[in-house]
Amino acid sequence: MSFSRWLCVLTHELPHFAMEKSVGQPKVKGNGSRCGKPCTNAIIKYVCIAMEALDQLLMACHCQSINLFVESFLTMVRKLLEADKPNLQILGTNSFVKFANIEEDTPSYHRSYDFFVSRFSEMCHSSYEDPDIRIKIRMAGIRGLQGVVRKTVNDELQANIWDPQHMDKIVPSLLYNLQYQAIESQSPSPDAEKDKECPAELTERCFRELLGRAAYGNIKNAVKPVLMHLDNHSLWEEKTFAVRCFKIIMYSIQSQHSHLVIQQLLGHLDANSKSSAKVRAGIVEVLSEAAVIEASGSVGPTVLEVFNTLLKQLRLSVDYELTGAYDYSNIGTKIIKEHEERQLQESVIKTIGSFASTLPTYQRSEVMLFIMGKIPVPGMYPALGSANTGFEGSRMIQVMLLKSLVQVTVGFQTTNMLTALPTSFLDPLLSFTLMEDAEVRLLVLDILISLIDRHDNRLKFSPISIIRDISVLKLKLDKCSRQDNLFMKKNAQRLYRHIYLVCKEENSAQHHFESLFSLLALLSVELANEEVVVDLIRLALALQDLAGEEALPVYNRCAIHALSAAYLNLIGQLTTVPTFCQHVHEVIEARQKEVPYLLPEDVFLDKPRLPESLPKPGGDVVFLQSKIAETLGGSGYNTERLATPYIPQITDEDRLSKRKSIGDTISLQLEMDSRHSPEREPKTPTEQITFETLKQAIVDSVTMEEQERERRRMVVERFQTAPFEEIAAHCGARASLLQSKLNQIFEITIRPPPSPSGTVSTAHGQSRSIPVYEMKFPDLCVY
Repeated sequence: MSFSRWLCVLTHELPHFAMEKSVGQPKVKGNGSRCGKPCTNAIIKYVCIAMEALDQLLMACHCQSINLFVESFLTMVRKLLEADKPNLQILGTNSFVKFANIEEDTPSYHRSYDFFVSRFSEMCHSSYEDPDIRIKIRMAGIRGLQGVVRKTVNDELQANIWDPQHMDKIVPSLLYNLQYQAIESQSPSPDAEKDKECPAELTERCFRELLGRAAYGNIKNAVKPVLMHLDNHSLWEEKTFAVRCFKIIMYSIQSQHSHLVIQQLLGHLDANSKSSAKVRAGIVEVLSEAAVIEASGSVGPTVLEVFNTLLKQLRLSVDYELTGAYDYSNIGTKIIKEHEERQLQESVIKTIGSFASTLPTYQRSEVMLFIMGKIPVPGMYPALGSANTGFEGSRMIQVMLLKSLVQVTVGFQTTNMLTALPTSFLDPLLSFTLMEDAEVRLLVLDILISLIDRHDNRLKFSPISIIRDISVLKLKLDKCSRQDNLFMKKNAQRLYRHIYLVCKEENSAQHHFESLFSLLALLSVELANEEVVVDLIRLALALQDLAGEEALPVYNRCAIHALSAAYLNLIGQLTTVPTFCQHVHEVIEARQKEVPYLLPEDVFLDKPRLPESLPKPGGDVVFLQSKIAETLGGSGYNTERLATPYIPQITDEDRLSKRKSIGDTISLQLEMDSRHSPEREPKTPTEQITFETLKQAIVDSVTMEEQERERRRMVVERFQTAPFEEIAAHCGARASLLQSKLNQIFEITIRPPPSPSGTVSTAHGQSRSIPVYEMKFPDLCVY
């Protein structure tokens, strides 16, 4: 029989055999069936034999002639898939998979696979009563979808398999089988055991293959159905399945496309801003896992978008927590559970750290500046936050954003401290040490420690103790570089000042003093030269004097004494000056005998052993500045600087925080006077200061502060409430005024040179020189 005759018989008779009912006919066992189970009647047996013959023809056909009967072949497969018998559906699927694995050189313009996508997707959702047959049908549907993808993904002439109409069927079908993998794996079919695979494994392999073939423009269509499936089946709350899905996605797609998945997750998070906290926390958890998988730096242009979205969600969560509810357009007012919002906030902060850990150093510095710009700075934006949350909302936002900064700085290492801690970042950060909130101050100290600790020495200084031999710490030391010297020359005094002020706070606790000790130790190890060592010793002695103030609580005074003793013991061993170390050890031994509550071993405990009252110590239990200056002066240190007590500088931040005292002002005045020699500069007659003068100065200062605060409030309110046109007109008027003033200044200061052709009078009665290009020269001078 010729090939055409075979084709005619098979294509005309097989569909009738496949669709013919076998009601009332006796069951016949067929051992020639391909469908893995004896056929139910003789007609199905003939169908299986005919399909076997057709498969053989298909496999033997050359690429150039395969188009001769593909349409007829697909028609027969379609008839088998439309049959209501599972065996015939599986038989048609197997034949289609064989056809899909054949590579064709000649494209086809008229084929359509829409039916196969729909039918295979339907088979993936089979609910057949028999569990074994149900699993067989589902696995056949999965293999069929895999075949459709293989056949169409690289053929530009076929219908685009990445279109939403196809992806919305294929992806949910795969996720449905992946979702119930545990149920399906409990009763695997004999074929699955024979092939050593279960539906879940086959589904995952097919899903990975689909994503691996996705090009740049197709990622969105492939990921969007995943998001919709997780929404429709409420799978964000339990997180496990959602995380698994996106791990498969991130590992399967090409690495340069990872940021597209991140963008879609961020957009979905924004779209669910008013969903429950568990849903938002699930999306954030998926973002965190995706960031860990993503290659370093591949977030690309979406870096600030990522952090902006996360910080926005953090701010919304704080508002929801404080207000207790929010209005939702569809369901009305929804009550917020406070503990769920707290869990969400922790997830957001963790995700910020995960993203930051994948970024290179320069991008992480930009993120730090970006987050710092979002934090309400004390004294400048006192009421930042929503109108419903007020001051407490601003405080919580400060805490949350500082916690985010802590996560960003974890593991941050740089060789140049000037770039790691620029002035635009360090100034607002240090301003938070002036706040009364103890938690805020502790977070600032943690950020500074993370940025300064470049050799992972922090844990070696915790807890605070008198270290007898620092060699057991095995510190990693490097020579202080030129950039480090420049950084300390520029910022050292500000760091010392804020360390001093944190110790002065009455609500500072054990964690604050432990962080302060770590910060002082890291400054000595990482950034210390001879000048810095001298200044740090002066600071430690100034802290000892500060502990003598009776206004402070007993615990704080004992803790400051203990901190000063532990640090002088450490810096003494780092300087390796024997006489200095001897003096420190003598004082520590004297304290152990007489006043052990001035050492860290008795203070920094869960239940510190403190006296009821603490008189100002003296004698052998106090470190003497004169003795230390004498011992270090013999080793080449600057004795003049050592003999000068440390006095913290006073800046505008103290005025803004209302902590500037008259005593500090007098100290500042004395320090300024000591810098100017009377021989070089004649003294000006001092103004007579009376009680009325001081009273008037204080009243004027408070009045000016209130006026400045009111002016700032009005400016912020104008830009928040005024129409855009009014703001634009106001700014334009100021710009025009500035430009006119500049023109007047330029006219006065810059006069044109004299012109050989004279001057010309302008409309305003002014004269100007004639420029060269307008001069009229004689013909003999023109070439």
